[in-house]
Amino acid sequence: MPHKSIYQCRIAMWALMVGLFFSVGPATAYQTDDGTMKRRQQGILTGMPFMANVVPRTFVDDLGRKLYLAKEPNRLVSLAPSITETLYAIGLGDRVVGVTEFCDYPPEARSKPKVGYSRPNLETIVALQPDLVLAPRDFIRHDVLAKLEQLKIPTFIVEAKTVEDIVSRIQTIGRMLGQSDSADRVAMELRRRLMELKARTEGLSRPRVLYVLNSQPLITVGPGSFIDQLIEIAGGANVAARAPSPYPRLSMEAVLAQDPQVIIFPVGTSEGISPGEQTLWRRWNTIAAVKTGSFHQIPSDLLNRPGPRIILGLEKLTEIIHPEQFAPSNSQSGR
Repeated sequence: MPHKSIYQCRIAMWALMVGLFFSVGPATAYQTDDGTMKRRQQGILTGMPFMANVVPRTFVDDLGRKLYLAKEPNRLVSLAPSITETLYAIGLGDRVVGVTEFCDYPPEARSKPKVGYSRPNLETIVALQPDLVLAPRDFIRHDVLAKLEQLKIPTFIVEAKTVEDIVSRIQTIGRMLGQSDSADRVAMELRRRLMELKARTEGLSRPRVLYVLNSQPLITVGPGSFIDQLIEIAGGANVAARAPSPYPRLSMEAVLAQDPQVIIFPVGTSEGISPGEQTLWRRWNTIAAVKTGSFHQIPSDLLNRPGPRIILGLEKLTEIIHPEQFAPSNSQSGR
């Protein structure tokens, strides 16, 4: 028995030494466009069970960059209101440590430290010690992204060109951050409501719609933008549906030729078309929408932000284009 006890002790010591020898500091790593690997230490694990916890998971962002995560990031910086709303919607508001100056929803986000927007304050971001920065492709500057990489701050770029992109990015963020169940529930509910609204407008006449994203110069939405898709789902015909870019500039000659029946202005405190600019449209009295007074406003933070509240924007858009579908008699008849 004494010899057996000594043997067991030696086995235990050997296991401990092997565990210490192979102990690693789990790091978040990412691969840049040139294939260079960069790593950022996030702590130390000891003991043999480490293999089950630090096997990296790989995610590819919308710039095609690979991000390797050894563990779930706990300190998050969001560089877009839509991303902030997504994080809160899937139950990760407590992990958010920094947001942009335009992140105003939910109200709790307003109290988070501000890091700027298209030109974020890198010193502030570094001071927040984030495990992960989530940024939109449209507004992240190349030099800012390069600096974040130089500082070894993992950054994941998100872009939503279509309505399905919006939904799928919610699920991707959920998988990255260990909230798959919650993200899948949000995504499933969004898809359900999208299908309901699409079915509701199917077969209806399609009024010609002009969405005034910017007034001077006149910028609207075209093919390749998610708002163009939303107009279609809402039962409208986008007057810029054949434009050569997702966010084209239109001349007034083109608008007069298309003769929109509905003109929609996004409005809000931080972005949108001012009342004065909306009034100027009334001088074009040959346009069908001007003749009938079919000018409408929609909250810019609902329709312009590719996040989970997009379904609320779509519902309002559908009600504007097809108000007859939202009459009390239709509501009571179960659509």
